[in-house]
Amino acid sequence: MKEYLCFLGCFLSLFSFSQSEQFTINNIDMNNDKPHFGLSVTADNNILFASYLLNKNGKIKSYLGNGTLIIYIGMKSENGNIENIEPLLIDSKEDIFHITSACISNDAKTLYVTTNYTNRKNRPKEDFKETNFHIEAAEYISGIGWTNFKVLPFCKPRYSYAHPSISKDGKTLYFTANIRSGKETTKGTSDIFKVNILRDNTYSEPKNLGSQVNSYSGEMFPFISDDNTLYFTSNRPNGTGGYDIYKSIMNKKGLFDKAELLPEPVNSKDDDLSFIMESNGKSGYFSSKRAEGKGEDDIYYFTIN
Repeated sequence: MKEYLCFLGCFLSLFSFSQSEQFTINNIDMNNDKPHFGLSVTADNNILFASYLLNKNGKIKSYLGNGTLIIYIGMKSENGNIENIEPLLIDSKEDIFHITSACISNDAKTLYVTTNYTNRKNRPKEDFKETNFHIEAAEYISGIGWTNFKVLPFCKPRYSYAHPSISKDGKTLYFTANIRSGKETTKGTSDIFKVNILRDNTYSEPKNLGSQVNSYSGEMFPFISDDNTLYFTSNRPNGTGGYDIYKSIMNKKGLFDKAELLPEPVNSKDDDLSFIMESNGKSGYFSSKRAEGKGEDDIYYFTIN
């Protein structure tokens, strides 16, 4: 996972929690020596996350010499564990082999994924970097699964796009990109952008969220909560250590106020990322590779007291 973060880094005022609002965190039962990251939550509180595809013997399946990352889905239990975990059902006729993050719209009609063009039929005709990511959308058909994957029209092959997160009303898609042109150019190695989702599955041009959110470092893994608070990961200076989790509240003008660092124990001296908040605003999950974990990036469940 460390290599994945480094790779993405290369491509790619809100109120603080009061003293009475303290985080309690728990390393959940499902964690093992494999990485678990790229978290999102569905409208019915199922949890999506990325991890390696395993064979019957529990070994990592590889494709073209690399481990294959796929999306898993599981149900939240009463104590915050994720149970009944299985691979997200994708049409077997689709040639999509590598997905590093995903989210599902609240109406459950659209799946957005981060993937690449490795051995894909939809490869661009023009020159592009093999290492670039992009975002695709799919629809769900009963008995088949998620199918008809299409690259979002604003994804240009010379840039990378990743980590989609859709607003509760389904009108705005947030993501990470390294766009390098015009007014909306990326400030650091990767910034957080948004597009408006228009009629007939069309989209506005990407808009950079600006300096209240983005920095000259790398921003990634945005998550927009039901109350329009943006949570994201950044390796900007003066954090707790490594990659840290920040939040920014949308004000009455629809703009995001200056981002602030989340407190310990959510952030640690190690890499902390993929923070998601459930609709209750009092619990959720994040990933971390801290020393007391079980292996690679573990998923932690949190509650706010």
